[in-house]
Amino acid sequence: MRARLSAGLLLWRRGQNGLEVLLGHPGGPIFAARDAGYWTIPKGEVEPEERALGEAGLAAVARREFAEETGHPVPDGELIPLGSIVQKGGKEVYGWAAEGDLDPDDAHSNLFTMQWPPRSGRMGSYPELDRVAWFDLPEARRRVKETQVPLLDRLEAALG
Repeated sequence: MRARLSAGLLLWRRGQNGLEVLLGHPGGPIFAARDAGYWTIPKGEVEPEERALGEAGLAAVARREFAEETGHPVPDGELIPLGSIVQKGGKEVYGWAAEGDLDPDDAHSNLFTMQWPPRSGRMGSYPELDRVAWFDLPEARRRVKETQVPLLDRLEAALG
């Protein structure tokens, strides 16, 4: 069995306090009361046919997932490759970064369906990301999943 693979995009801008990144908070009842250590870059699963396209396919997935999870297209311009990380559950995540701006109040995510509460038989629809927000790097490192911190570090190194 092949390892689970995702691709995502980290939007960045220069703010009043330096470099800022856009992170998303996972939606659904499981994450409703969780904050620090649970935020993520907008990302999603790579299908086998996309994996076969190599880096170009992965970058296309990152663009698609950003659009699906924020409701906004990736800004035009060059993507900065950030390499990959492996999350605690074993999923490998490839990341790219793009410079741009986005009003978090105008963001909206696609939905997923899950049974809640567990074993209740009741299905509900929830946004993949219930909100997005801009954070300077120290705050982003506090909020993001620990395994994704290297993506922030690599962006900072790439931008000098």
